[in-house]
Amino acid sequence: MKKKNLKQLISNLPKTPGVLGRKRFFNSAVLIPLVKIKGEYYILFQKRAAHIRQGGDICFPGGKHEQSDKSFLHTALRETYEELGIKEEDIKILGQLDTYVAPIGAVIEPFVGRIKKKAYLNMKIDENEVEKTLLIPIKFFKEHKPEEYTLAHEIHPYKIDENGKKDILFPVEELGLPDTYKEPWGNKRHKIWVYKYGGEVIWGITSVIIRDLIEKYEGEDE
Repeated sequence: MKKKNLKQLISNLPKTPGVLGRKRFFNSAVLIPLVKIKGEYYILFQKRAAHIRQGGDICFPGGKHEQSDKSFLHTALRETYEELGIKEEDIKILGQLDTYVAPIGAVIEPFVGRIKKKAYLNMKIDENEVEKTLLIPIKFFKEHKPEEYTLAHEIHPYKIDENGKKDILFPVEELGLPDTYKEPWGNKRHKIWVYKYGGEVIWGITSVIIRDLIEKYEGEDE
């Protein structure tokens, strides 16, 4: 490597490390909305409309990061307005949790924001995307540990189509790779946490974010 090439490499290294290969993933941002009512803080959730992707799931307002979005925070605020009708000026951003890279191939940027009580009381949900909202006190998550389960992910170099024919996705033999990669491999296991509240089940990415939030939440509500 020539000296000028090394200098070019150094100048191109990120000043703040991010997520390697980020463009390959589904990039999104969510807002964790906090609402203070009678001296107690609540987390505002929404239940996705039944007819959309992942319908019926409990989640935070948020969604895909679009090219037109100025930042991931802008994504979270835009989606919150589109889904719940809560304007940016009615949200005080308190900070951001760590970036989460989910096993399903998604990168999520979670922001924490305090919603004005008046804005919460007057929000207008988009019924095409949101079935309903839920308000759950933070102390519930502090006092109730989630149920814990384990899922397994395998990498499949091929799949069997509807006619029983093997559809090769990754040509292991042609590439001369070891035989171990000719069949599904990996079987990576990861934990899933489940919270139950008011007849609803909160799990998946949402529960991961909740656990991280609660770990950082100290002291009593003021």
